[in-house]
Amino acid sequence: MTDLSAFAELSARDHGLCVLNTLRGDGSIQSSVVNAGVMPHPKTGAPVVALVAIGATRKLRNLRADPRTSVVAHAGWQWLTVEGTAEVVGPGDIDPETLRVLLRNVFTAAGGTHDDWDTYDRVMRDEGRAAVLITPTRMYSNPAR
Repeated sequence: MTDLSAFAELSARDHGLCVLNTLRGDGSIQSSVVNAGVMPHPKTGAPVVALVAIGATRKLRNLRADPRTSVVAHAGWQWLTVEGTAEVVGPGDIDPETLRVLLRNVFTAAGGTHDDWDTYDRVMRDEGRAAVLITPTRMYSNPAR
């Protein structure tokens, strides 16, 4: 098991903003800026990097086809990369109520807050949002400055 505490601390320093890298079918890399955080996997309890993505995005299609990914957190010149395997959990993968709770948990793990959770839930449902749970296999960073 990989300790993700350094990733959690570093990502929080820049409001959870991270770069997610996925593999296209031709093997090239697709990158996206996302909000990510660290939370326990809902089934195993093991720490994972988690984020929420809009349902019809290229990143989700890429991850469903090939779950290998990396996510990079940074603050100033300090950066840390987590490589791992992603699990996409969206509409049709689990029951709607479990997904609703999972999306809220991922959102708050990434530093999000909301004044109106009913509206948040509606938007997540309407946009077909999915949770991405990345189980780490390797971590590395630059030396602290």
